[in-house]
Amino acid sequence: MVVIRTVDQLTKTLDSLREQGKTIGLVPTMGALHKGHISLVNRARADNDIVVTSVFVNPTQFNNPNDLATYPRTEDADIALLEAANCDIAFVPTVEQIYPEPDNRVFNLGPVAEVMEGAMRPGHFNGVAQIVSKLFTYTKPHRAYFGEKDFQQIAVIRQMAKLENFNLNIISCPIIREDDGLAISSRNVRLSPQMRKIAPNIARILKESINFALSHSVEQTIDFVTTSINAFDGMEVEYYQIVDSHTLMPVTSFNDSDHVVGCITVYCGDVRLIDNIAYKR
Repeated sequence: MVVIRTVDQLTKTLDSLREQGKTIGLVPTMGALHKGHISLVNRARADNDIVVTSVFVNPTQFNNPNDLATYPRTEDADIALLEAANCDIAFVPTVEQIYPEPDNRVFNLGPVAEVMEGAMRPGHFNGVAQIVSKLFTYTKPHRAYFGEKDFQQIAVIRQMAKLENFNLNIISCPIIREDDGLAISSRNVRLSPQMRKIAPNIARILKESINFALSHSVEQTIDFVTTSINAFDGMEVEYYQIVDSHTLMPVTSFNDSDHVVGCITVYCGDVRLIDNIAYKR
């Protein structure tokens, strides 16, 4: 595996490989890699000749300075994991490489970026669009891989790619969970021992809500999930919305769409976790 730290070296390397007819798969990450990320690398490895994984904590997508400051950074461990997963190129740039000058672009991402995370974290998805568009431009991948834990983010990236006319396939990959059901996240390491014990109840209650929803309304299902999670000391639901999985617009009935997903954000102590569950695929 080659570790590349400059945009110039990355583009030159990939241009040469592309001229040889190699297909390129991109896995964008913010580091602190775990089994979820490696599952994306494995999928990219199966689909492409060359796998590029970026490791970059993108400052423009953080609307909370403390969240940026406390985001885990484990570069040496990340590089070792990528090498073990047979990644070909680890792109590990500095902020100055990615943003030699401020990125003032504002993307018209539409409704998919305005609800849920978009409402709670103003500017977050514009920052995501900035960094992912840069990575797409540098790597010109045939395919890019994203985990479904960040369900809304995938919809936003698809919209950005459409707006910017990127010619690639965006591949969404299943959530990877711990044995106790907790969705794997880089933020999990920040959970206190007590919060780590109760956090798996998020996934458990979401799963229980599938059966609950068979005989209850959308409103009742939202109340069931929210009340059940909030009953745990130290956990507080920021939002739980049941939406059309394509438009991300809220549904008022499970009959409103053939594709329905529930998206949740929960504070476990001071750690903000997200998850989702499909009611109708």
